[in-house]
Amino acid sequence: MSIEQYEQSFTCDNCGYGTRLLDELSADEEETRAWGEACQRCGSRFFIQELGDGVELRLIEIPGDTFAMGSPPNEAGRTNRENPQHQVTVSSFFMGKYQVTQAQYKAIMGINPSHFIGANRPVEQVSWYSAMKFCKQLSQKSGLTYRLPSEAEWEYACRALTTTPFHFGESITTAKANYRGEKTRASALLGQYRQQTTPVGSFPPNVFGLYDMHGNVWEWCEDVWHTDYQGAPTDGSAWLNGGDDNNRVLRGGSWFDPAELCRCASREYSDPDPEIHDYVMGFRVVLVPADYF
Repeated sequence: MSIEQYEQSFTCDNCGYGTRLLDELSADEEETRAWGEACQRCGSRFFIQELGDGVELRLIEIPGDTFAMGSPPNEAGRTNRENPQHQVTVSSFFMGKYQVTQAQYKAIMGINPSHFIGANRPVEQVSWYSAMKFCKQLSQKSGLTYRLPSEAEWEYACRALTTTPFHFGESITTAKANYRGEKTRASALLGQYRQQTTPVGSFPPNVFGLYDMHGNVWEWCEDVWHTDYQGAPTDGSAWLNGGDDNNRVLRGGSWFDPAELCRCASREYSDPDPEIHDYVMGFRVVLVPADYF
């Protein structure tokens, strides 16, 4: 891995101000470029990974902090799966600004398994094993370490320093996310049911600059499924021991689901098997920080 450092002007995704190039990386065995950017005004840091054929993967740094994971007893739509609410300390990491798109998935895997076709739509019909394979092949191609987020990282990133059911606040509307708007539970207002995925970035981001954390497609996490948080890690790491090894965690809800399943704290699970998947399962990636960031 070779690293060059120099300055160059860019535009910040979050505040629109000029940014400064941090590092440019090149893998030794692949013609793969990647670089970091830092905003001179708001301090946001980004990482851009070239995937080939003009396709890029854009990530943003999520600053570390301590947060309350799970939901309080009075939250509308909650279940016992979200018990007990507990403090978790998460270290900083880089996370994909968007759900992995069909163009990005095809650039790495060579196929597009999706039902709702569109280069900038999220890839779906993806099993947990296929998402893990994507991370492995991207890591090999780039010389960096990509993986799925832990469940704690995912919820922390979704909340973006908020404590409300949705990062937008107490309620949600279909003007802000793609979910089954004909359902009105969990303080959601009656809205549109689009019956399909939408291109990533179609709705407003959260404070961290992440898009589609509520709805569009469920997102795989690295964790083994546990029915609640009794004994869960408090350091932000994936919970890989114990639990139901036949299932993995899904977060965020989808275009098919009502609002209560799209809350920050909502948890779901599914079989990780490559043959078990449907139109609602996708993912986003995390980049493991290294000394050169």
